[in-house]
Amino acid sequence: MMNQANTETIPVDLQALTAWMDDIGLERGPLSNLQLLAGGTQNILLRFDRGGRAFVLRRPPLHLRKNSNETMKREARILEALSATDVPHPRFIAGCDDEAVLGACFYLMAPVEGFNPANGLPQLHASDPAIRARMGYSYIEGMAALGAVDYKAVGLEGFGKPDGFLQRQTGRWMSQLEGYAAFDEWTGFNELPDVERIVSWLEDNLPQDFTSGIFHGDCHLANTMFAPDSPELLAFVDWELATIGDPLIDLGWVMATWADEHTPVVGDIEPWDGFPTLDELIAHYDRHSTRSLDAVAWYGVLACFKLGTLLEGTHARASAGKAPKETGDHLHAMTISLFNRAHRLIAKN
Repeated sequence: MMNQANTETIPVDLQALTAWMDDIGLERGPLSNLQLLAGGTQNILLRFDRGGRAFVLRRPPLHLRKNSNETMKREARILEALSATDVPHPRFIAGCDDEAVLGACFYLMAPVEGFNPANGLPQLHASDPAIRARMGYSYIEGMAALGAVDYKAVGLEGFGKPDGFLQRQTGRWMSQLEGYAAFDEWTGFNELPDVERIVSWLEDNLPQDFTSGIFHGDCHLANTMFAPDSPELLAFVDWELATIGDPLIDLGWVMATWADEHTPVVGDIEPWDGFPTLDELIAHYDRHSTRSLDAVAWYGVLACFKLGTLLEGTHARASAGKAPKETGDHLHAMTISLFNRAHRLIAKN
């Protein structure tokens, strides 16, 4: 969504921005067509034109969180690194690590001239199941392309900690789930489907090795942009959780969030018929990747456990009066659904 912005309401020092752009040799002239973009986070996204070129500025919220600037620098670094690849992503233009310029680190990227399917499908895509099928496969091809990038060759050495990455996962998320006991009135493990079995299965079936690579970290359809005139994926967006580890983590996220016969897709996308089944997506990934999928169920179970644990945190806070009860109840139901999905994946393997 875009809103034409009055310069008085824009939370960016435009004079400082133009001066910085001048200093680094970007296009000159007045800023025009300023639009605040509505994204899925609290980050500020400002689209504008200057010197015949379109830009999108991304910076943290005005009230910075503890790691806001570091997160922004990481996003800029990975987008810049991906510039020489065929991974669908917003094209990086320039970044600024000097917090004094705008009060926080920020970067400029090229606009992605497409649509987010979570915000509704255009007529072309809504009217043709074959178009929607290709959307699913294009999405998977982009994910496989990301996982195939040699992260060292593109300058991302030290961007993450791949050694022992998979071994850390189960304990990390179990520890977070147990930590919710600090909230008064949290229902605890009583209503959650057999957490012990999920954790034991993850520990017993841990993949023995993997080839390190880049993964997005929040790879679902709400974080994508598609072409308005074709079914092709234009970009994965919101790279704040990207790191170096096992790229099959992203495929696991698809396994947790894609619609199956029991639960709908995470994010209400209509119409849904025509989109590939989860098994078809996994098979398509296998055709476009050299990675072994022998242990693919493990990644799906982990993703269900991780996402359910994250959502359960809001329920725990709501139980203590620190979040809206209705929201907490809704996310608690989603956690139960995700844990049940984990059990179904376990039962199939």
